[in-house]
This record gives sequence, structure tokens and C-alpha cells, in this order.
Amino acid sequence: MHALVERLYPICRSITGDGVRRTLEIVGESVPLEISEVPTGTEVLDWTVPREWNIRDAYVKDPSGRRVVDFADSNLHVVGYSVPVSAVMTLAELREHLHTLPRQPDLIPYRTSYYAETWGFCLREKTLAELDEGPYEVRIDATLADGHLTYGEHVVPGRTAEEVIVSCHVCHPSLANDNLAGVAVAVHLARRLAEADPWYTYRFLFMPGTIGAITWLARNREHVGRVAHGLVLACAGDSGALTYKRSRRGDAEIDRVVEHVLRTSGRAHRIVDFSPYGYDERQFCSPGFDLPVGSLTRTPYAGYPEYHTSADDPGFVSPEAMADTLETCWEVTRVLERNRRYRNLSPYGEPQLGRRGLYGSLGGRSDTRQAQMAMLWVLNLSDGRHTLLDIAERSDLPFATVAEAAQALRGAGLVEEWT
Repeated sequence: MHALVERLYPICRSITGDGVRRTLEIVGESVPLEISEVPTGTEVLDWTVPREWNIRDAYVKDPSGRRVVDFADSNLHVVGYSVPVSAVMTLAELREHLHTLPRQPDLIPYRTSYYAETWGFCLREKTLAELDEGPYEVRIDATLADGHLTYGEHVVPGRTAEEVIVSCHVCHPSLANDNLAGVAVAVHLARRLAEADPWYTYRFLFMPGTIGAITWLARNREHVGRVAHGLVLACAGDSGALTYKRSRRGDAEIDRVVEHVLRTSGRAHRIVDFSPYGYDERQFCSPGFDLPVGSLTRTPYAGYPEYHTSADDPGFVSPEAMADTLETCWEVTRVLERNRRYRNLSPYGEPQLGRRGLYGSLGGRSDTRQAQMAMLWVLNLSDGRHTLLDIAERSDLPFATVAEAAQALRGAGLVEEWT
């Protein structure tokens, strides 16, 4: 995962353009993608697909010809979606187009201007402090023209048409945690699921933020009813504790599953309620769709000093943190996959477990008492109404223990799956 982050990091991405295409091309080497190209001007819900932006070079040269700001050094140096510029101007004239972080003088900020035609440069505050009055040669070699918005989908087929969507954004330039770590985790989750013969169909969405999700929803409006659960992945590689943001519903099955996984795993974590600000969960959870989609991050957006700065580089994310995020996602899918309802076939009194060999099968286990309690809870609450997650929550037992108990009881003919 970390190697993938490092490989994708230098690419200049935006909400449209060749940077997105190159990113999806690389992702497609690991998981095959169905690529969609949606033309400029296409109406998508209340929005319109914008013109496509591509950039080749940009710089600010001082009177000696030295590039004091150089796109080749960092693609963060140019405000995203800047219109083409070729001019000579003084520092005073240039200042209104310069962006710095006075409180973080050694860092380059990340700025965009998607829907207003303007231009600008981002630079370190300490670099700005060293500039004299010029004049400066200013050049942004970019195009903003009719083209396409591009996104990719990867589907892991399941035994049912009901879908779990996993979404991540591919529209940020060189930012390792806010964007690329989520992409890497999604890729490897997809690869693991492909080997698992899943019950659900899993649809992985690699899209530009906001406009990408809006475009996907507009083009799949008649099919979103198949979405049973969903997760938006972002900020997946920093050292902070995991944070789960609930869906708009607040009590959707995905909300309960993620909270149960985090609570029983012993991981440090935080659960926050839904708000209509953040990543693409706010599009999936808009009131007209109200899909059961939550958001999983480590430290949330704007919650760490490196956020949207040049300090969010591959050294800021760690293999260990991404592995932990991946493992959490995997555990969530294990609960979703096995969360079924059962019906007790011997509901009058407690059936004799010993003569069926069920107690004896537990001998030697370190969690014998817990496994016995799980069997009793499954028998008691298997009335066709309670799911295994309901039972795990009420009994305060790990879901995996409850699911194993249900399988043992099913094998003994004491319960049956109930639909």
C-alpha cells in the first residue's frame, strides 16, 4: 500500500484531466476498472460537468531568471484549475495571487479554484519573505477547455445483487494521506474480497470529490436502491486513532457494524454523528438519496497540522497505519457478510446441548465460557427477528463468537437461517 502511495504521489490530479486518468491507469494495474468519461456540460443533478483542466508547467522567475516558485518542484505550487497566464509584474501586483501559511512558514498550502476562473501560486511564507519587488516573469502553461470528467469503478461480484459501495477520491495532487492512503486501502480491500466469495456485491468507486460523486449518483439514480451499505475512505494512513462518522440515518446497519468492530477490537477510536460537511458521504446521504453510507478516516479532515499542505507527503503516512485501516475495513465486511437472522428449531425450553456434542466440542478453548454463553444467547434470540449483530450487541459478546455459535447450532440442527 505504501509503495502505491509513493508511486501516485507525484501526479498532479484535479477534478478532471490527465492526472486523474493516469492515476486510474495505475490503480487499474491492481484491480481492473471500468472507466467512465462524462463530457463537459453534462447536467448532473443540480450541477454541470465543468471544463477539463490540464497543466504542463508553471513558474515565477525573478529578474535573474531563477525560478523562485516552480511547479516542477511541487505541483502544490499552482492553485488548482488556474487559467493560463503569461505576464510580467511587480511583487505588489503579484501578491493578490500568492497564497502562504504564515503560521507554518516552511510549508506550501494546497488551494483550488474550481468554479471561478482565476489563477494563483502557493509558496512557503519564508520564500515570500525573501522576495524583492521584482519584476517577475509569471507563467502558467495550462488549458481549461471542453473535455471530460473521469471516474473508475471496480466490482467484486457477490452472490446477491445487493451492493456495498466503497468510495475514495482521486482529485487531490501530491497529498498522501488526504486521498492516496484511502485509494491504496480501497485497492487492497478489493483484492482481498475477490478471494473471499462474498455474499454482497462490492462496488469500489474511484472518483473526483463532490462533482464525481454527484455525477455517479446522477448516472445511477435508478439503481441506488441496490446499495445496502457503504463506506467513504479518506485520511487512511496517519498515526491518529480511527474515526467513524455515522450515516445520515445514524442507526443504519453499517453504523452499528463499524461501531461494534471498533468497540470490540480494543482499538483507540472515535464515533461522531453525521454532518453535511466532509467527504462524499454528504452526497450519498443527501436527503433525496439517504443512502446508508458512513465515513471511515483516521484523523479527520482539517484535524492535523499537515492537512492540505506539502507536509502531507509519503513520509507522513505509515504502512502500519494503512494496514490497521485495511484490517478494520476487512473486519467490517466479515460482520456484514455473516449478519443473518436465525430461527430456533427447538424453542420450547433449552435444548440439551451436551448430548449433541456441542459442549464437548468446546473443550480446550481459552474462551469456553464465552462460547457457551454465545450458544445460549443465539438459541434464545433466534426468533426470526434478531440478527446476529443484535445478539452480539445485547450479549456484549464479539460478533465472531456469536457467528461461530450460530454455525455450530446450525450444524447440530437446532437453528436454521431465516429470511
